[in-house]
Amino acid sequence: MLVAAGLFFAVDRYLLTSQQQRLLSAVSALQDRVERVAAQAAQPFGIGVLVLDGGDLTALTAEDDQTRTLQLRLVSPQGGRLQAVSTPGFPRGVPLDLPAGLYWRGDQLLSVRPLRRGTALLVVASDARALSEARRAFTRALAWLLPAALLLSLLVGWVVAGRLLRPVRTLERAAREIGEGSDLRRPLPGSGEGDELARLALTLEQSYGRLADARDREQGFLRAAAHDLRSPLTAVQARVEGTLSRERDPERYRHDLREIGRDLGRLSALTQHLLLLSRDASALGHSPVPLRDLAAEAVDRARELAPEADIDLVAPVPVGVLGDRVLLGQAIWNLTVNAVRHAPGAAVTVTATHQKDGGAQVTVQDDGPGVTPDVLERLGEAFYRPDSSRQGEGSGLGLALARRAAALHGGELTLSSAPGQGFAATLRLPAPGQPGHSATLGDNDPS
Repeated sequence: MLVAAGLFFAVDRYLLTSQQQRLLSAVSALQDRVERVAAQAAQPFGIGVLVLDGGDLTALTAEDDQTRTLQLRLVSPQGGRLQAVSTPGFPRGVPLDLPAGLYWRGDQLLSVRPLRRGTALLVVASDARALSEARRAFTRALAWLLPAALLLSLLVGWVVAGRLLRPVRTLERAAREIGEGSDLRRPLPGSGEGDELARLALTLEQSYGRLADARDREQGFLRAAAHDLRSPLTAVQARVEGTLSRERDPERYRHDLREIGRDLGRLSALTQHLLLLSRDASALGHSPVPLRDLAAEAVDRARELAPEADIDLVAPVPVGVLGDRVLLGQAIWNLTVNAVRHAPGAAVTVTATHQKDGGAQVTVQDDGPGVTPDVLERLGEAFYRPDSSRQGEGSGLGLALARRAAALHGGELTLSSAPGQGFAATLRLPAPGQPGHSATLGDNDPS
């Protein structure tokens, strides 16, 4: 409709302008002729009805084809009144007192121009019925073509939109089926690196895959947590029932209570680790944390736990960051006790130093047997313990908690090892004010 309206007004304006230009060109020629005749009559200042009559005006228009179809009228004041002389075909009803200019009256185009000499006005009328008929023909054509064009556009739009939306509906149906069937790893139709829709399908497919991985990790975490919580509870219950089943001597009671105490300690440590892992980032502390002091405390506790262990602390200068003291202290302790338990007899070194960018790092390194690459790749997963350590006292949450603590503080935990080359765990923390540090402390993502 906009194109049709614009086309109509553009064509109409072009035809009208063309008609006006032809008329003005003819009016200039007629004006020269009228003034020439008036000059020959020696009355240059009184051109009017007393000089020319209708026959003279008709003769002037018949001099060439450009003016042959025009009608003329001369209007001049005579005796205080306007008198007019015109050709026989001049249209009726045209006022005598029209000021100079161009006028559109019905099917006539009028030009009123004063002569250069005298007070007379030259009025030229041109038949503009061709322009009116062109307007009417164009309007009738639009009246038929516009509805047809609209219907055709609707039909083409419906067909094209249907073809374009068909892949969208297919993708929508597949996404709904994945949501209802919980098969998040099902490939989506049309995914790839083609057009925008293919890239959207690929992005959704990758997002579903990450959700599936997160769901699997969560389910594995819950199963492992339930198993590791049930084991000490079952052991405590069995020991209590066994102890109460018959009378025992005081020494046996003390032995059973010590065993129960160890099970309760393991249960308490496991619960503490689970609580720290699920801790909300918004509840973290944000105060200066002396990493050298935390590393020294971890070394002292490890020496008490394993007096025979060779544990050294290397921290020449005070090292500190902003963060949560409890969480960072637990992370450093976990790294230290992990090295003591899983590398018995090896020399363990705990190092707290500054980084070049202003951050800090704590490295716990031992010269034990190390681990294989496949085990190293999985270390840090919640409840994961290599087969050789499944019977130990750990719960498989130590490295996971250290990695979580590093992430919450905008840092990272890196592990490096090889068979026969020892094991090193490095906790890197950014300096206060760095973008990663402030952004992570406000992040509520618990994963």
